Amino acid sequence: MRIGIVGILQESNTFIQNKTTLKDFQNDILAEGVEVREKFYDSHHEIGGFFHSLGQQGIEAVPLFVARALPYGIIDAVSWDFIMKRLDYALQEAGKLDGILAAPHGATVAENAPDADGFWLQKVRKAIGAKPIIATADPHGNLSQLQVSSVDAFLSYRTNPHMDQRQRGIEAGDLMGAVLKQKVVPTQAAEFLPFAVNIFSQNTSEEPLLSFLNKVQKVRETPGIIAVSIFLGFPYSDVPHMGAGLTVVADNDFELAKANASSLAKQWLDMKNAFNPVLPSVIESVSQMKSLPSPVCALDMGDNVGGGSPGDSTILAQELIEQNVFPFFTVIADPDTVAEAIKLGLGNSRTFIVGAKSDHFHGVPLHLTAKVVFLGEGKFSESNPTHGGINRFDQGKTAIITTPEGNTFIISSRRMVPFSLNQLLAFGIDPANYKVIIVKGVHAPLAAYKAVCKSFVRVDTEGVTSATLQRLPYKNRRKPMFPFEDFSH
Repeated sequence: MRIGIVGILQESNTFIQNKTTLKDFQNDILAEGVEVREKFYDSHHEIGGFFHSLGQQGIEAVPLFVARALPYGIIDAVSWDFIMKRLDYALQEAGKLDGILAAPHGATVAENAPDADGFWLQKVRKAIGAKPIIATADPHGNLSQLQVSSVDAFLSYRTNPHMDQRQRGIEAGDLMGAVLKQKVVPTQAAEFLPFAVNIFSQNTSEEPLLSFLNKVQKVRETPGIIAVSIFLGFPYSDVPHMGAGLTVVADNDFELAKANASSLAKQWLDMKNAFNPVLPSVIESVSQMKSLPSPVCALDMGDNVGGGSPGDSTILAQELIEQNVFPFFTVIADPDTVAEAIKLGLGNSRTFIVGAKSDHFHGVPLHLTAKVVFLGEGKFSESNPTHGGINRFDQGKTAIITTPEGNTFIISSRRMVPFSLNQLLAFGIDPANYKVIIVKGVHAPLAAYKAVCKSFVRVDTEGVTSATLQRLPYKNRRKPMFPFEDFSH
């Protein structure tokens, strides 16, 4: 038996002016054949789980093609066409396959393919015919009918922060083995909810999501049910299928799958008001931090790099400065400032103009008198499972500058997701030295920062990943959709 492995993963924020290009994939992963195995075999990623499961079952894993880029703007048409040609070639050259294990993200948008995940999964379906396709997915995906009709079963991660990716990959591989041995016949039903789940409410270990997931687990334990996958949605992709969704997979019993999917969808919609919190202002959040045990992890929701944001917002840092909440630490992506620091040289001081250069949604540049205390490459690694299953990080040429108040800024030439504490520790930065650590994320950084921070505050800053969805200029979403329009279902 030969099972192909393929993955295309990018979370696309349609509110970002710039586009994701082929270079962004080349800077992360654009791999074929044996290179896929080399990059993922021992990883925390679901593709690592694919390899593990198939190997344990004595099934040949045939790595075909994997493309991944950090979350950012939509993929430009030329780059998408190139990636699709690489996928076509990999499928054509694979030889006879008995099935496919696929790793879509679920929130990928291309300039010429709004439902990019559905587009490429349909390609895989056409290439392999009626043979089984089992897919993992990020629960931040926007589920579509095209995606559902292209695969036999979805298995979304169950945790946010995403700590179970490898386990879901193993589960997908095990299910593939059971299908090949004719032990089960996966039959999938889906529900698409007119409901955008606020990012603030998407932590799987916190209410209100925790209560709903307890209901989901009861369905998983129902005889005849193979899998239940929840899609919280990605509200920063302005596409017609944006929103919450879910799938239920039963063993050769569509009516069982459909009944449970419909029941869960109704229960989720009944809870919708709990997923639309009233959030304090930035001023109120910073004022709250003054009395909290430190270090305080201040989660900058409007500049969530894991949601595609540019990583250069100054809004939260500016408010900390105005309220004299010192010392604080932050990372800002600003290649111009890195170049200026390199030119100035280690140990020297000057006034830098930092951040808020990518657009007009993330504050205004900070004018900082600061000393250059580090210059070098921004590479670091992570040995423990963290959100995203990423092991190796490269934020490009990096400078660290400090102000007279003791505030520290890592200035990177590339945006970098804050999924590893080694983004600080690898450069000699001790989190215990700061009152506040600004982290440009919402839930994903918790897996890393809970080890060192005593308090956590999610801050409703403006930006392309704002938690207040009404700030964003939607044009393509469904109507009515909660919380933009209220409705009775």
